[in-house]
Amino acid sequence: MKPSAARPSPLDRTLTYRLHLLHKVTDSLSSEAYLTDGGLPIGEGRCLAVIGTFTPLSVVDLAQRANLHKGQASRAAQALVSRGLVRKAINATDSRGVVLTLTRKGQGVWKRVMDLVERRNEEIFGCLSAAERNQLSGLLDRLLERARHDAVIASGADE
Repeated sequence: MKPSAARPSPLDRTLTYRLHLLHKVTDSLSSEAYLTDGGLPIGEGRCLAVIGTFTPLSVVDLAQRANLHKGQASRAAQALVSRGLVRKAINATDSRGVVLTLTRKGQGVWKRVMDLVERRNEEIFGCLSAAERNQLSGLLDRLLERARHDAVIASGADE
């Protein structure tokens, strides 16, 4: 029997389910915007945003900041290098690693991507008042801190 649309199930009310749903709905629109406005697939656009914001970065740093596996970050970085948006140089302190920075062309695309990020943020959260946005931001910070803490404990890294 199919659940009634007017009567949400307990699953419909869980935070994880609703966050995932919000992510999927907003990602679809964001993906289209990244291609149209930034000329990049969403993954590359997000990596470009991270590199431009936190430059210089290693691939490991990019993976961590973009919430990607190292292989995904490496492929995205290489795609951005191939497009002439990112420069990859040997790390001066560790010759086994690389340092990622934006090229001049990449800086221009980064500005467009950051404008897109701001616009998408406003489209998504524009229905909230300033006070609600501040409250949600603080709550999300607390949830992220807790989730990271739990991840460290689960990995055994605190031992």
